[in-house]
Amino acid sequence: MLNKMRDERGFTLIELMIVVAIIGILAAIAIPNFMRYQARARQSEARINLGAIGTNAEAWRAENDTYVATVAQLGWAPVGNTRYGYSYNALLLVANSVPGNCASSGTAQAAAVATAATFIAIANGDIDTDATCDVWQYDQTRTLSNTTNDVSS
Repeated sequence: MLNKMRDERGFTLIELMIVVAIIGILAAIAIPNFMRYQARARQSEARINLGAIGTNAEAWRAENDTYVATVAQLGWAPVGNTRYGYSYNALLLVANSVPGNCASSGTAQAAAVATAATFIAIANGDIDTDATCDVWQYDQTRTLSNTTNDVSS
């Protein structure tokens, strides 16, 4: 009877510590990857909105033979709460949601290329609450580039 009770006691402390260590190792691997995937998903906002700005800019150029337009003439506005600030040919479209110093960097870049034959749309945002801004650019050649990537690889 005494031997039977020893066999049914449960897990030892060593076994429990091994299980906790394994769970800790798995969490240490999984959590950073999950955070990186979340940040990449947030970047889709910039890609989609820059494409919409580009479509409106192309429509404006088709009618007026120039990319130079005011924000009101362009007729684009973001929907909902945005994580990025957007600029089109140095005109800041959305500034209120851009944390930190992200809005000023994109506006300065856009000012250099605003002409009748070219346009540039820029999205700036801090999507993972660090000191780095995520910067995307889109131009008349339909080139979308991530000039400063806030998502660590």
